[in-house]
Amino acid sequence: MSQHFDIQQYRITTEPFYQPTGNEVALYEAAYAARLPVMLKGPTGCGKSRFVEHMAWKLGRPLITVACNEDMTASDLVGRYLLDANGTRWLDGPLTLAARHGAICYLDEIVEARQDTTVVIHPLTDHRRTLPLDKKGELVAAHADFQLVISYNPGYQSLLKDLKQSTKQRFTAFDFDYPSAVLETTILARETGLGEEVAGKLVKIGIAARNLKGHGLDEGISTRLLVYAATLIQGGVTPRDACRMAMVRPITDDADIRATLDHAVDAIFD
Repeated sequence: MSQHFDIQQYRITTEPFYQPTGNEVALYEAAYAARLPVMLKGPTGCGKSRFVEHMAWKLGRPLITVACNEDMTASDLVGRYLLDANGTRWLDGPLTLAARHGAICYLDEIVEARQDTTVVIHPLTDHRRTLPLDKKGELVAAHADFQLVISYNPGYQSLLKDLKQSTKQRFTAFDFDYPSAVLETTILARETGLGEEVAGKLVKIGIAARNLKGHGLDEGISTRLLVYAATLIQGGVTPRDACRMAMVRPITDDADIRATLDHAVDAIFD
């Protein structure tokens, strides 16, 4: 018994705002035109996922996103047999659905998945463009419009959480980072409607926190958190409270680091 599936539910109908920082849009379009797999590398909350959403919208392709985790199995990606009232039926996983129906499949934070799980993507990332469903005895030939995109944060790399070279060398790659202060201010203002003067102050605090990375902070304040703070301010929260709630408290439990960042907030919004 086959499943009914509507790929249209994965289409992005409204343009996701994305502010280019270079020529990444044109380069991605070239990669998609050749159906080359793409790897996005960069810190948390710098715009990787938004970029993929924007490109899927721009190219008119459905986007199936998978948030990878350490408990994810190969069956979670490709599919499995399920029991129901009528007996046994096969249920395609997200990777198989994307390959069958010509969607972009985005595996977010791929290094969180076990290496024995990520191996299943290999046949889709070379000239074969196939996905073996061993349990079902089927070889899925990828749709002509299918593309695979993965992302991860190199800042969290370790020997236990890194991609094998045999996986990395199957992808083209983009390096992402936080935008310049001017560009990030523009992004905040465009994304939330916040005035550029206040948005610029938020960006200054974000930069101060990023300069502490490796000196008490594992990760700096992301553009995503700046957007959260700007959204709270637009909702009537005071800038100081918004910064503490959205930018300082989420990134550290260390009392000294908090005090340092709180002081920076007070100084900038004095």
